[in-house]
Amino acid sequence: MKFQVPRGTRDILPGEIERWHWLEERTRAAMALYGYREVRTPLFEATELFVRSVGESTDIVRKELYTFQDRKGRSLTLRPEGTAPLVRAYLENPALRAESPARLYYMGPMFRYERPQAGRYRQFWQIGAELLGSARPEADAEMIDLFRAIMGDVGLKKATVLLNSLGDSVCRPRYREAIRQYFKKHADRLCGDCKERLDTNPLRILDCKVPSCAPVIAGAPSVLDSLCAECAEHFEAVKRALTGLGIPYEVEPRLVRGLDYYTRTVFEIHAAGLGAQNAVGGGGRYDQLVKDFGGPDTPAIGFSIGMERLLLAAGEGAAPPSQSPDVCVIALEPGAQVEAQALARSLRGQLEEPETRKGLRVVVDVTGRSANSQMKWASKTGARWAVFVPKGADGYAVRNMAAGRDEGTQRTVEDLRRWLLGRQDLVESPR
Repeated sequence: MKFQVPRGTRDILPGEIERWHWLEERTRAAMALYGYREVRTPLFEATELFVRSVGESTDIVRKELYTFQDRKGRSLTLRPEGTAPLVRAYLENPALRAESPARLYYMGPMFRYERPQAGRYRQFWQIGAELLGSARPEADAEMIDLFRAIMGDVGLKKATVLLNSLGDSVCRPRYREAIRQYFKKHADRLCGDCKERLDTNPLRILDCKVPSCAPVIAGAPSVLDSLCAECAEHFEAVKRALTGLGIPYEVEPRLVRGLDYYTRTVFEIHAAGLGAQNAVGGGGRYDQLVKDFGGPDTPAIGFSIGMERLLLAAGEGAAPPSQSPDVCVIALEPGAQVEAQALARSLRGQLEEPETRKGLRVVVDVTGRSANSQMKWASKTGARWAVFVPKGADGYAVRNMAAGRDEGTQRTVEDLRRWLLGRQDLVESPR
């Protein structure tokens, strides 16, 4: 039987994985600069966690969850997003609440059963940041600023920020009823899913991507006209803060995002080169979610970035190329293979402490190739140097693989390692 990768998933292989490492390193560096600490949550949680947070009437819960029962009959779900698990961890672990506001982030795979397309998979990776404990508009501005900082650090200097406010528990019910009445008048022009949403959650209609619904959605009342005085002032303060930070934005009153827990500020950030669906990610406030999970009244805001989408927007040339070995150790006779491994270990600096190690990337053949075949293999790896064992009477012979010339001998392992490390113009040290 021939196995294949499941539909909607993919393998990330050498040659590409280096771009992911680069993105992860840039992300962690940006998060550290802003004072955010990483949290890693399980890949699966109790199903009710997502039903309660994401919303029972959302497409994610109704159509896209990967849900299963364990051997005790408990309903578990592979996480479709990262905010609800992080909030659960925040409430379960007092250490995360010791600092207020709490600045936390995550990176990892999420799972949704949706139609695969460019940059979108059923197992997909997200970067997310959450700020818990501040209702101030400056917190909203920090979130958007951090999002843009990550994009800028991977070369995406031009990004479009779309901004909206969904109101709160005071003013949103009025808007929900107004929009329900509007769409009821045009129900015959709505798709099947949107007709169902009329009764369950009419705000979700604004997020519909079916082309036939677009003209009806375009004429819908604006949520901004229904904001209460406090929500309107908060939204104005967010806009002032963004302006003060020099962050351009566009107000988009149809922006609702796909999760029910959002309140007040919501935003998306778009990048060029992704086609019609050009959102890299987005986020918003969820001031009621911590309380809904049984915790204290805790305002919060966060965002998520699709890592596949971000890499797609950044382009192939945005990350450093895959690193080749510095050295191949060639065993000239079968009995020298263990000597080759011992020399490779010394050249890597494996006996030194990691904090002070200055090592070389070194590979050794372990398949029993002949010396001639090892040289061909070393050339294919892109290694700069070949070193030969057993050690000769004058020391270790070295060959410059790119130039195709011998470089003499080095008497001891220490001399050899020092000689190789000293040629920084020809040999890159590991990062």
